[in-house]
Amino acid sequence: MYYQNVREGLFLRRPNRFIAHCLVEGEEVIAHVPNTGRCGELLIPGRRVWLTWHPEPGRKTHYTLVTVDKDGLLVNIDSQAPNRIVAESLENGALELPERKIVSVRREVTFGESRLDFVAGDADGGRTLLEVKGVTLEEGGLCRFPDAPTLRGLRHVRELTRAAEKGEQCAVVFVIQMEGMREFRPNDDTQPEFGKALAEARKAGVLLLAQQCHVTPEKVTLAKRVPIVLQ
Repeated sequence: MYYQNVREGLFLRRPNRFIAHCLVEGEEVIAHVPNTGRCGELLIPGRRVWLTWHPEPGRKTHYTLVTVDKDGLLVNIDSQAPNRIVAESLENGALELPERKIVSVRREVTFGESRLDFVAGDADGGRTLLEVKGVTLEEGGLCRFPDAPTLRGLRHVRELTRAAEKGEQCAVVFVIQMEGMREFRPNDDTQPEFGKALAEARKAGVLLLAQQCHVTPEKVTLAKRVPIVLQ
């Protein structure tokens, strides 16, 4: 996926979850932050960032903060990017599901008590229920999810577990919004229930994938997979 009208800047402060103050070409601007997570290890004053500029009528802010330079590691923080990346990758074959040739992709599909991100149809008439989670929390090449407790994410994993137990093909894809990672683990320090739910999902037959991304200020694309380590 690509970004248009990208501007480089410096992060100054984040007064609330939704906006950030940044310095762009010598001017302090207010930018939308497309990520309600904490991002405390990323959004540190003085760090280099990249923003998209869209001076459209009706927008409260003309800038959106999408990428952070974390000591030389570019991290995309756009929470909408993982779904867009997975949709493109399913359609062009860059994301492959075992023994499945994907021929159709439907988004935002209601299943049970949840709205899942995708249903991917295959050439044999089957389907895969698929949920996507974006990952921005990293330390020394180890990435974790979630960075804050997520009841919605927990509900989705449990919904897919129940579906898999009934014979559905299901998958959870963790889109790691950076490159150079060695492994993925659930963040048991923040939400131990999520890690337990992932282990139960894998046991029930849910496919778990962690796929890192090649990130530039203008472009984010899938790169190689990394192993998922569960307790």
